[in-house]
Amino acid sequence: MNAVSAALRNIEALDPVRDYEEIARLDACYEFPFDTTRALEFALFRTFASPSISAVLDSTGEFAKRAQRRYDDTDLILSELLEEGLDSEPGRTAQRRMNRLHGAYAISNDDFVYVLSTFVFEPIRWNERFGWRPLTEKERLASFYYWREVGRRMAIREIPETMDELERLNIAYERTRFRYSEANRRVGEATREMFLAWFLPRLLRPLGRPFIHAVLDDALLDAFGWRHPPAWLRTAVSGALKMRGRVARLFGPRARPRLRTRMRHRTYPRGYRVEELGPAAPSVHSAYLKTLD
Repeated sequence: MNAVSAALRNIEALDPVRDYEEIARLDACYEFPFDTTRALEFALFRTFASPSISAVLDSTGEFAKRAQRRYDDTDLILSELLEEGLDSEPGRTAQRRMNRLHGAYAISNDDFVYVLSTFVFEPIRWNERFGWRPLTEKERLASFYYWREVGRRMAIREIPETMDELERLNIAYERTRFRYSEANRRVGEATREMFLAWFLPRLLRPLGRPFIHAVLDDALLDAFGWRHPPAWLRTAVSGALKMRGRVARLFGPRARPRLRTRMRHRTYPRGYRVEELGPAAPSVHSAYLKTLD
């Protein structure tokens, strides 16, 4: 491995309880921009394996009609929070917009806590499998404290006080809530086809589907009603991702940040306004009247 990066030296000098925002930003923008993005993309699939979550998403029709836009909206809102800071004016605007969008739907608190847990643990698990290095204990703790604070500002109740407790909740939720539903399949397929459209023309997308399936575990595949890929393909895809991590280790982390809010997005080639991200939210349930104002 190359010498310790400047970002990691900064991280090791910080306190994950107090400086979680800065550590999360350094990891996402300098140390692991590729891995964090891929991990959160596959975290989407995990949330769609719960019928109570996918039913809400499916009922809007947004994923069937505008999957790319919904992906870009989520990416940009979360990136505004991370890159600009939770207490910055752009960050507060993004938080208010996210709260209002979520507040238009009757989403259970258990589902909110589970989705929050995937943002903590999927990047950790991805980097253990495929990253150029695993996260340090400080980085893991900072991720927990960062997302717990985001959840608090979303008015999510009963977020566990410790990382171990949140992980137990994450595992128990998946064991008891993952099961097949037609809504799972529709939302999962819309998202899978969106990812494939980035690289393949429509006629070749069936050839790409098994490669995405190869990264997903059997519980997820069963929840979507998707065929399990052969063992050799799982091994090949896993090997390719691990090789990518080893190559990235040779080059080391970025010297300049990769900011997703500054990147061109397919839905917004001429830029965007945070206040206009997401579908129109016609009404807000009482549990979500709490905002940052």
